[in-house]
Amino acid sequence: MSRRSLISEALAASLNDPAPAPVPASDASPAAPRPNFTNKRLEAFGEAARIVKRPTIRLKPSECSIWSGNARDYSLLDEHRLHSLIDSILAEGGNRIPAVVRRTPQGELPYELVTGTRRHWAIAWLNANHYPDIELIAIIEDLDDEAAFRLADIENREREDISDLERGANYKAAVDRFYGGVQLRMAERLKISKSQLSRYIALTEIPPLLVSAFHSPMDLQAKYAEKLLPLLRDPTARGKLETAADQIASEQSFRRSGDEQPIAGSEVLARLLKAVTAKGRVQKAAIAGADGATVGQVDKDQQKLLTLTLMPSDLSTDDILEALRPVIEQAKIMRARRR
Repeated sequence: MSRRSLISEALAASLNDPAPAPVPASDASPAAPRPNFTNKRLEAFGEAARIVKRPTIRLKPSECSIWSGNARDYSLLDEHRLHSLIDSILAEGGNRIPAVVRRTPQGELPYELVTGTRRHWAIAWLNANHYPDIELIAIIEDLDDEAAFRLADIENREREDISDLERGANYKAAVDRFYGGVQLRMAERLKISKSQLSRYIALTEIPPLLVSAFHSPMDLQAKYAEKLLPLLRDPTARGKLETAADQIASEQSFRRSGDEQPIAGSEVLARLLKAVTAKGRVQKAAIAGADGATVGQVDKDQQKLLTLTLMPSDLSTDDILEALRPVIEQAKIMRARRR
């Protein structure tokens, strides 16, 4: 069954399937199995079914503001990323799975979108591109922020186009906002393991410089935090990671400009770790000016990173730059060979 079908079933169940009556203590099995991941997920869908009720309404995307508590970054959505959804909505004349909104009596717009961010964006795009009559099908529900967060999380867990970093930032904000900073309480409410929740939140501790080494935030997986964070706490290792990340980010930018394949996330991680663990001899060479006098020194490590050290000299700026020219040209040749 598709992810969308699972969400659809959960929403369609509504009040038609009341929660089962509790089992009397005398009939309960003393050795009840621990709930596994699938059971927890089904419980979460049951929670969604109890939260969301009928009927549906039709409205314009312009009537809705976007709730800030959703994990998805609305600003990152575009036509290319949502082309399949746009085609589907156009073919069906609307969104098959309703979005969830709540009324905002004190807001500038009458509704606030809780779930259905991609559907909202796609229909807004269609409205602006020759299809003004397509409306957003939605359910109005009276939800507090914590219930809205849980409902949005249930739907977002079934989406593959939300990065682990987006989830981590969303969870980090929610654990303080709704659960008093207690991750265990939040994990129990979301029906996920505390270790899984901790991995997502830990990902937000990775500094932007290291994030920039990855072609896209989608490439930065929650499990990478377990390997990178301990190294980031060591000042020496952190420096090596940041140097390697800066070089990788430059390569990623170069590849994007030339429409080349980006460096995969797993390879980025491997290169970052190698920058810390590799132990090799540093090659040194003197840089001489036109008169043979030493201008400086170039050091090349195992990662082929070059470090230039200039010495005090009476040479003019132009003479020094001329002495550095062969070093720079050689570095460009080495980079071209690696590609």
